Amino acid sequence: MKQKQKQKLSTSFQKWLFALVLLAFLVTTAFLWVSQTQLAKKNALNILALNISDVYADIRDASDENILSLGKEIAVDLNQADSITSELLYQAMERYDVSEINYINENGIIEATTYPDFIGYDMTKGEQSAAFLVLLRSEATFAQPYGPVSFDASIQRKYGGVRLKNGGFVQVGYDAERFQKDIGKNVFGVTRNRHVGESGYMIIVDEDGNIVSDRKDNEAKHLSITGIRFDQKAIKPGEAFEATVYGEKSYCMYKETEGYLILAVMPVREAALSRNLSVAVTMGMELIVFVLLFIMIYFLVKRLVVRNIHKVNESLFEITQGNLQTEVNVRSHQEFEELSDDINATVGTLKKYIADAEARIDAELTLAKAIQHSALPSVFPPYPHRTEFDIWAMMDTAKEVGGDFYDFYFIDDETLAVLIADVSGKGIPAAMFMMTAKTLLKSYAESGMAVEEVFLNANEKLCENNDAGMFVTAWMGFLNTKTGKITYANAGHNPPMVKHADGSFTCLQSAADFVLAGMDGISYHSHGLQMEKGDILYLYTDGITEAINTEEELYGEDRLIEVLNRNGEKHTEAICAAVKADVERFTGEAEQFDDITMLALKYCGAEKTE
Repeated sequence: MKQKQKQKLSTSFQKWLFALVLLAFLVTTAFLWVSQTQLAKKNALNILALNISDVYADIRDASDENILSLGKEIAVDLNQADSITSELLYQAMERYDVSEINYINENGIIEATTYPDFIGYDMTKGEQSAAFLVLLRSEATFAQPYGPVSFDASIQRKYGGVRLKNGGFVQVGYDAERFQKDIGKNVFGVTRNRHVGESGYMIIVDEDGNIVSDRKDNEAKHLSITGIRFDQKAIKPGEAFEATVYGEKSYCMYKETEGYLILAVMPVREAALSRNLSVAVTMGMELIVFVLLFIMIYFLVKRLVVRNIHKVNESLFEITQGNLQTEVNVRSHQEFEELSDDINATVGTLKKYIADAEARIDAELTLAKAIQHSALPSVFPPYPHRTEFDIWAMMDTAKEVGGDFYDFYFIDDETLAVLIADVSGKGIPAAMFMMTAKTLLKSYAESGMAVEEVFLNANEKLCENNDAGMFVTAWMGFLNTKTGKITYANAGHNPPMVKHADGSFTCLQSAADFVLAGMDGISYHSHGLQMEKGDILYLYTDGITEAINTEEELYGEDRLIEVLNRNGEKHTEAICAAVKADVERFTGEAEQFDDITMLALKYCGAEKTE
């Protein structure tokens, strides 16, 4: 019985090569289809953007020309007047049907106006008004885009200015309704017969959402009749989106100017037409190339080449899996030797880039840590001329940057604010949230609010846009340096330790309110603590009491009180140093799990006055 004849290597190779070439052809065709689709869409969007820019410029030019023509007419009247008064401007405002007229003298001061409150206003004081000062220097006319006015953001208005013969200038403003009445025909004309590509078109909509210009003769009808619906908050001007317009799927883009919404529309089918043609031509060329490639490879590739390729691929697989120590060592022929050397050189360069990136990240984190620490008080004693108290604080982050922070500052000459807080989480997000919370708390405290009001307002502000769900525990107190009275509030923070001059450290027992940024609408309550001469207040974060050693034991409050009592007679710097040293001794080789932050305040009594 004859054994079944094995298939020849050339035949087997031919079948596999055919399968691979066919697969490569299908993959490249798919890639071509995707890339050409993207290219066709990009071209379509470029056409939309170009047409929008043209219409945008036309409307802006028409708007500027319209406001300036009114301004020039009013300027002619004012140049002929013996004196320019507010009554004269009122008459001009009614005659020319505008919303506002201001006369600004050569010193940039409003001397006459249809708004009595503006009399004497210095145009240099506002960003919007200061732009018109070019009329006092080099320009004869100046127009601003239509937009909200600086004194009332709910009012949309366009302003133009014309220089007067006396060295000053007149500023004219009107609302969208007046502008649209003047140049509505121009807007209709620049878009009515404009083609976007072959079958696209433009739609102009006013502030009320009514169509001003449209190829479908739907003027004065609401935009919804076209089928276009989009959220202007989610889609920015100049950003493309897809919508079904008059029953046809289309690419759309919009832009706003002078109270109008400009929409450019191009059917998707038009963009797809160029893609289909390009893909068909390219696929024909690819088919010829792949057939030739198959023939060439079949006759030129030998088993040794295939085997060596497999060896190279095996090494490359190890590299792509992350083993950058793998070395490609296929050297049977010069070509493979060069390939091996090139791959090894590339991997070496990649390893260098990775090392450089790690070093750069470390440097940036070090800089971030320095910036974070620079935001905290670091010069001690901070107030050498104040003898009523002794204060010291420190922060040791678990990572390069952290979420703990402390702060102290004078609210007034007699009141010292002290604060310690802990942001949920660690690293860069916690550090960023920490800086926000610190700034808010200090701003509200320095505004003169009571401590409970500081927490109330800070909580409301931190709750806004807190999508990450972060929160802050905080303890803040206001020390009256004359009386020793501390008024404080606690937002879910560890209660501080207090040592009276005649006793040992004890935990300050008072009900804590909810954390900051946890929930809006929370009320906070203040408490009082009377400090006598020699009393010490010690604030800390849970990075101390929850420090863990190699046995997974917590440091705890008992150890903290014990080390505080042993060092209670020392000055505040020595107390903080003793606690830090004891925590480090306790944790030993264990990795620091959380930020360690503390603040010690010793009341030394009010200064004596003669």
